Amino acid sequence: MKQSTRRDFFKLAGTGVLSASFLSSISPDDLSAMPEKKSGQPLLNLGMASYTFRKFSMEKTIEMTKRLGLKHIAFKSMHLPLESTADEVRAVAAKVKEAGLDLYGCGVVYMKDEASVQQAFDYAKAAGMKVIIGVPNHELLELVELKVKEFDIQVAIHNHGPGDKLYPTPESIYEKIKKLDSRIGLCVDIGHTQRVAIDPSAAVKKYQDRLLDIHVKDVSASTPEGKTVEIGRGVIDIPKFLKTLIKLKYTGKVSLEYEKDEADPLPGAAESIGYLRGVLALL
Repeated sequence: MKQSTRRDFFKLAGTGVLSASFLSSISPDDLSAMPEKKSGQPLLNLGMASYTFRKFSMEKTIEMTKRLGLKHIAFKSMHLPLESTADEVRAVAAKVKEAGLDLYGCGVVYMKDEASVQQAFDYAKAAGMKVIIGVPNHELLELVELKVKEFDIQVAIHNHGPGDKLYPTPESIYEKIKKLDSRIGLCVDIGHTQRVAIDPSAAVKKYQDRLLDIHVKDVSASTPEGKTVEIGRGVIDIPKFLKTLIKLKYTGKVSLEYEKDEADPLPGAAESIGYLRGVLALL
């Protein structure tokens, strides 16, 4: 990729103007080579929520994540079933590590009864995961707190936006967990947050003390009808959001959850990661 093209990309990324014709000339490998570092340190820890590649095998998911130049991944259960034995989980985790990826977490994991809570923690422990991105029923939160203390594994509760009866907004999570162990916190999904007309930047700032994980995406509208689009093509102010995280000195993962184009997600995922890197390069 020519240097002038890289500069053009960063300029366009910073202004939010990325044309389809420009992006069609860039391969995912070009995008993965773009910098996300400044002064030798990563500005943010970009990662992948494997739900992005839900129609693909675990091996293909690892391959595509590596093509994007990402080093961190959280597995959804289709890539490592929750019902797997401890030996099976350890074997898959070893494959991920051998591929050069950090299997930092899992999710979204739904916890609807005591057995599913225990299963989630046993699974995460066997894999060596640091965080469970989960949705525990309200009546199970005390049990979740006990397990967090027992296993020393974080639980980042995920908001799902309009229509979600348990945790539609970051605030709905915070109000339930603010008196619990600090290892129980939030996975703020910025798309679902925007869909309830809440500014994601304001949300992460307000709940920064319990911010454990982030699902990053863009959406077409600040309404329940908003759909996932390539980052930079939607209504979320991504430069403002990234600047907010940096100002907050956020050290967790910022994982792409690209829900569009499930049969062919790599081009949109590459555009999205490229946009994030382009903005970060200008900060």
